Amino acid sequence: MEILRKQSGRDACEDGVSEPFPFTMAFQPIVDVWSGGIYAYEALVRGPEGQSAAEVLARVNDENRYSFDQSCRVKAITLASRLKLAETGALLSINFLPRKIHDPADCIQQTLRTAREQSFPLDRLVFEIVEAEKTASPEHLLKVVQEYLNCGFQVALDDFGAGWSGLNLLAMLPASTIKIDMALTRNLDDRPRAQIVVKSVVELCRLLNMEVIAVGVETVDEYRILSELGIRLMQGYLFARPGFEQLPEFTVPVLNSAVA
Repeated sequence: MEILRKQSGRDACEDGVSEPFPFTMAFQPIVDVWSGGIYAYEALVRGPEGQSAAEVLARVNDENRYSFDQSCRVKAITLASRLKLAETGALLSINFLPRKIHDPADCIQQTLRTAREQSFPLDRLVFEIVEAEKTASPEHLLKVVQEYLNCGFQVALDDFGAGWSGLNLLAMLPASTIKIDMALTRNLDDRPRAQIVVKSVVELCRLLNMEVIAVGVETVDEYRILSELGIRLMQGYLFARPGFEQLPEFTVPVLNSAVA
C-alpha cells in the first residue's frame, strides 16, 4: 500500500506506474450516421475474462486511482495499435482522471512514450473528461486540458447534461467535442421538451465549432430524431455493442428519409 502512495506523486508522473490489477479493454464504435463510416472507437474497461466495467471500477480507490488511469491509457493505446485502429481512420477515445494529475507536463510522459513505442498518431487520441471528474478545480482542469492540446491530443466532455457544471465547462474549456448523456437521448423521440434542449445544445456547439456525439442510442426512433436535430455522430447498441479486445463491426440502419 505504501508503494501506491508513492506512485501517486511526482515520481510516478515522471517514471510511469505499474498496472494495479489485471484488466483489459473493449472497443465500441462511434459512427457517422450521415456517411455510414467510422468516427472513433471508445476504449471501455473490462475484466480479463470479460467482466463488466462496473466490476473493474469497483476495485479502483484513492490509493490506486492514478496508476489505474495511467494503465488504462497504456492498455488502450497498445491494444488499439495491435488491432490497427488508426489504419481505419478512426480516433481512439479514452476516459481520463484529471484530478489525479499532479503536473500535466510530467504526467503525460507515459502516454507519449506508449504512443511513440506503438507508432500511434498523437492526433488520433481523444481524452474524455467524465462527469465524476468535473468537480476538479476549474483552474487545474484548464491547465490539464491545455497541456493535452499542446501535445496534439483532442479533449471531449463526456456525460454532458448529467450534472450542473456543463455550461460553465463549455464556456471555459477549449474542448473539441461533447458527448450528450444518455439520459437525454433515451426515448428522445417521445420527449418534446428534451428535443428542444438537445436542439439548443447542437446549435450552441455549432457556434463554438464543437462536435456533438449522442451516446446510448438504442432504437431507430432515437436515431431518427437525433439525426433530424442535426447530430451525425452517435454511439450505442443500435449500431454495435462493445467488442472484447476487438474492433466490432457496426451497422447504420437506413432511415426512410435521408439526412443531408
